[in-house]
Amino acid sequence: METHVYWMFVLALPVACIAWTVTKEEVFKEVREYCVNKSKTCRYFFERKFFYLFTCEYCFSHYVTILILFVSEYTLLYPDWRGYFIAGFSIVWIANVYMSIYNLIRIDLKKEKLQAQKEEEKLKNGDLSS
Repeated sequence: METHVYWMFVLALPVACIAWTVTKEEVFKEVREYCVNKSKTCRYFFERKFFYLFTCEYCFSHYVTILILFVSEYTLLYPDWRGYFIAGFSIVWIANVYMSIYNLIRIDLKKEKLQAQKEEEKLKNGDLSS
C-alpha cells in the first residue's frame, strides 16, 4: 500500500508539469489564445467547453491524468475500475496542489525581482533616502 501512495505523488508530477505548461507557459501561447477565442465564440456549447479545457490547468489536468493512468495502469486501493477512479481524482488533486505551490513560488520570485529592479533604479538615480 505504501508504494501505491508513493506512486500517486510521483505520477502527479508529470500531470502537473504537462497541465501547467500547456495552460500557462509561453511555448503554447498561440494555441492557448486560439482556444480562449474559440471557447468564447463557438456556436455550440460543447465546442466552447472543448476549447476551454485547454485553457484551464485544473480541467486539463483531468485529461492528462486519464492519459497517465492509461499508460501506467496505476490503480489505488482496488485493482479494477474503482482503483482507476480513486487514483484519477487523487492524482488530479495532488497535481493541482503542486501547481498551486509552483504558482506561489513564481509570484514570490517575480515580486523579489521587481523589488530588486526598483532598488537598482534608485541606486542609478542617486536616490539614497530609502
